[in-house]
Amino acid sequence: MSTSVVAYVLVVTEVGKEHEVVKELLNINGVTIAQTVYGEFDVVSKIECNTLQSLDESITKIRKIQSIIRTMTLISG
Repeated sequence: MSTSVVAYVLVVTEVGKEHEVVKELLNINGVTIAQTVYGEFDVVSKIECNTLQSLDESITKIRKIQSIIRTMTLISG
């Protein structure tokens, strides 16, 4: 797979829902890594896509997960 877009999505979840969110994230197309972390954010994930459109689709699915309060997306070229 020739990846042209890589993004990192930092996630704040409801209290105690971080492991559940990780499982849901790993089922989304393009998500290659999802891990719980400690600090301002609860989960960090990596998305690898071929186009910005497919990245947008993946991020939209992530933002629809009910236990997620807030996300921050960092796009890398």
